[in-house]
Amino acid sequence: MNLLILGATGPTGRHVVDLALEAGDTVTVLARRPEALDDLADRIRVVAGDATSHNDVAKAMIGQDAVISALGRSTSVRADDLFTRAATAVTGAAREMGISRLVWLSSFGVGDTYRSASPAQKVMYSTFLRNIYANKELSEKTIRSSGLDWTLVYPTMLTKKPAKGTYLSGDRLPMKGNPTISRADVADFLFKAAHSPEWIHRDAVITD
Repeated sequence: MNLLILGATGPTGRHVVDLALEAGDTVTVLARRPEALDDLADRIRVVAGDATSHNDVAKAMIGQDAVISALGRSTSVRADDLFTRAATAVTGAAREMGISRLVWLSSFGVGDTYRSASPAQKVMYSTFLRNIYANKELSEKTIRSSGLDWTLVYPTMLTKKPAKGTYLSGDRLPMKGNPTISRADVADFLFKAAHSPEWIHRDAVITD
């Protein structure tokens, strides 16, 4: 598969890149800091640009079969409209370039998933993460109405632990306390979802 990965220099995105290369995919990444991927220079195609720019995204999409977005705001608690601007650029460019498959990393607690969150989770989502989650919810409205073959992925709290490979996934999952999932396992789901029609037009909640 020819796979475009957005957010590849982030901790989750880098796991996706590694999985794609191990599987033999042809990998393209769009990065504002191409130098962060110098160690993979001879194994991937790097396009310098911004995921919020329609033109940059369209250039990176040339010849691609699917797009995985692992965009995030690292430790910031403010979105600065990253997700809404990226969703507009990505969906518009995908339609222009004739690409239909999009797997988009969100967060559990965004949109309708908030209703099934535990009390402990709801406190965090409605306070510290309120700004980012509001922007993510708006971005997902753009994705859902795009006409693309989208999958929205909602992991619980992310950790840096090694992949377990035994995580749970479903349209809805019961929550207690504040469950976690490793970034490596999230990457595994993102990668597998892009290669299968199983999760097209579905929300995927994932957690350990």
